[in-house]
Amino acid sequence: MKIAVLDGYTLNPGDLSWEPLRQFGEVTVHDRTPEHLAAERAAGAEIVLTNKTPMSAETIGKLPDLRYIGVLATGYNIVDVAAAKARGITVTNIPDYGTAAVAQHTIALLLELCNRIAGHSAAVADGAWTRSPDWCFTVAPLKELFGKRIGIIGHGRIGSQVGRIASAFGMEVLCERRRDPAPASIYGEKYVSREELLSESDVISLHCPLTPETKGLINRETISLMKDGVLILNTSRGPLIEERDLADALRQGKVAGAGLDVLSVEPPGADNPLLGAPNCVITPHIAWAAREARARLFEICLANIRAFLDGNPVNTV
Repeated sequence: MKIAVLDGYTLNPGDLSWEPLRQFGEVTVHDRTPEHLAAERAAGAEIVLTNKTPMSAETIGKLPDLRYIGVLATGYNIVDVAAAKARGITVTNIPDYGTAAVAQHTIALLLELCNRIAGHSAAVADGAWTRSPDWCFTVAPLKELFGKRIGIIGHGRIGSQVGRIASAFGMEVLCERRRDPAPASIYGEKYVSREELLSESDVISLHCPLTPETKGLINRETISLMKDGVLILNTSRGPLIEERDLADALRQGKVAGAGLDVLSVEPPGADNPLLGAPNCVITPHIAWAAREARARLFEICLANIRAFLDGNPVNTV
């Protein structure tokens, strides 16, 4: 059996081993594959693994031997699922591998906005403390999280974990109420309407999927409902935010800071309005990328393939 990995570098830049995958057949790993080469590199493969290389209907149509597409991520919008289904091709994804890592990264962004660790460290390295007439100094206002409210939009696995950590800091946790009655409380969270969440939160953290209903949910209108000086976090999907509107709000001071791990286009263009926005901390979509999380992802990938070959596929989409 031939197995083609189209863009293996992101999952395994060299600190993991592909060897366990070879138990299933002959494996070819490409670090990166542009879309126009996907069919060529997957030719003859019965199993294709991809993270972000698209598997379009056209590509699928050129692969008569293909039986299985394994998406090495949770989101599977890169695969034309309808085209795969029409061919009887199984498509799976990897759920729940990065909950701890993404929640940790979300809180890291929040702490950076509140404590400005990087800025203070850079100032010390630049000699500012050595030159200081006082025994301490600050380069930006510091914020204490205790007693503040964090509003979580998308209270699934990751959102729940963020809520648990925030609660440990002494924050009040607000979650969007999506059904009646609300779920049972896990750690004292309060379920409210989206309007109340937006207007009452000191911090708003996005953990919802990208759908037609959630695209652009942070925009000029919803920002106007928020407290002055709110902090906004996004480790979910870039298009949840209208980037020009957020950049304007950061410049005007309506939004005091934003911590983002995702943008609408990745890699972003040089003209992305958030790249030059004040008090905006951006990381390059790495919340999921801790080695432990990637190793967990790979183990689930192997289990998905094993279940497929045994005739009982799991994590199908």
